[in-house]
Amino acid sequence: MPNVASIQPTELKKFINDGNELALVDVREQGVFGQSHLLYAVCIPLSHLELRVRYLLPRFGVRLVVMDGGDGSSLATTAARKLAELGYTDIHIMEGGAAGWQTAGYELFSGVNVPSKAFGEFVEHAYDTPRLTAGSLKARIDAGEDIVILDSRPYGEYHRMSIPGGVDTPGAELVYRVHDIAPDPGTTVVVNCAGRTRSIIGAQSLINAGIANPVMALENGTMGWHLAGLDVAKGATAMAPPPSPQGLEKAKACAARVAARFGVETVDLATVQAWQTDDTRTLFVLDVRTTEEFEAGHLPGSRHAPGGQLVQGTDEFAGVRNARLALVDDSGVRATMTASWLLQMGWSDVRVLEGGIGDAGIETRPNRPERPPALVIE
Repeated sequence: MPNVASIQPTELKKFINDGNELALVDVREQGVFGQSHLLYAVCIPLSHLELRVRYLLPRFGVRLVVMDGGDGSSLATTAARKLAELGYTDIHIMEGGAAGWQTAGYELFSGVNVPSKAFGEFVEHAYDTPRLTAGSLKARIDAGEDIVILDSRPYGEYHRMSIPGGVDTPGAELVYRVHDIAPDPGTTVVVNCAGRTRSIIGAQSLINAGIANPVMALENGTMGWHLAGLDVAKGATAMAPPPSPQGLEKAKACAARVAARFGVETVDLATVQAWQTDDTRTLFVLDVRTTEEFEAGHLPGSRHAPGGQLVQGTDEFAGVRNARLALVDDSGVRATMTASWLLQMGWSDVRVLEGGIGDAGIETRPNRPERPPALVIE
């Protein structure tokens, strides 16, 4: 087979730790992958390889390791052959697959978006993010306390099932929009998601941004509310409005504080355009605004990656470790908040587009290759 080499688990371990670009691709179906896989593996099932690989691995020269479960199937070999036919030039097959990795004494993990979820648990522990239970929240609502509930999930998830009275304010939108939703610093802001990760990251985002309000994450999110026997809303449509001029100024001040604290750097458009023609490094230009904003106009070559979802499931948007990430929005607020978390997650080469998207070279055609819907498990 042309352009393909075999490697042992010990060599892959060196690849993972050497700081160079690496695409570690597990080609099993997502359900099987979710049962047991390497921590930094990206799931691109063989059945969807041609559809998804260019989205997650845009550079043909990237160092690429293909693996399967190690159960004697030919999935990895077949995938490597297809990848070579597509034009990838630095392909390796991991001998023994996931089973061989475990036999070599290395750990396997279950679930999806594991690095992001593990990071969420780390954040809660490291920052001691304030939280409250569903029962406590219900008691405080019933007592008439001044509380707003911000649901940090995308609208589709929120619309299917939410906490009564919650307002949809996905991930990176929280710092951008909160100032008009809770202008009184005495109002308690409670952030929820389906389970845990986005509640924790969302609440801590507001705290890191320095808003004056008390902020808490809802323990176990909407799932915890439902399991506590409390009624959930279905078909809710309340969405946080875009910020007012005053709210935007406050949001920008918050983002500036976060940028200074976490070392978020900017990059100009000319440099991003130069990076787009550099075939020695992988670049992801990720637009972290809402779907509607992205489809109304975005930079050529950019891909839609709403900020909260990008942090929650980075492996669904960027399949190459140690790649360059250029984050795009209109005001810098959402991109800065997202970048602050990616930097803490270990993505060291992250930049925010200076001055926002503007109107240079805007295109309106979709630039989102079709992908199978990801599992939403928290």
